[in-house]
Amino acid sequence: MNEQHDDTDDTFDTLDQGPRTVAGLQRRLARFAEARDWGQYHTPKNLAAALSVEAAELVEIFQWLTPEQSARVMSDPEAAARVEDEVADVLAYLLQFCHVVGVDPLAALEAKIERNETRFPKPGTGHSME
Repeated sequence: MNEQHDDTDDTFDTLDQGPRTVAGLQRRLARFAEARDWGQYHTPKNLAAALSVEAAELVEIFQWLTPEQSARVMSDPEAAARVEDEVADVLAYLLQFCHVVGVDPLAALEAKIERNETRFPKPGTGHSME
């Protein structure tokens, strides 16, 4: 297919037709929820709770593994599939949460990185955490 993708085009649904964007994925998730009348349940409180549950499910995969075992999780196809599913669930709920509360997740992350670069300077700069 040789179509051009416009980020404002809400009909762009399949990821193999063009570049993925946060805004495009948020629109796709919103349409998915709207088509099922789930919007009534997608309150900030409920989405934050769902995000927490999905993050806990990701943690559960690694819960009793040694550091060495956890480093090899992605080499096991079944475990890797579970990790990918939970990562997708966490990201989906985070993107839906951001959409509902009006947070630009990339801008929020960039601002946080900048604050952390100030709070935690590189070693050798005389910061108290050295």
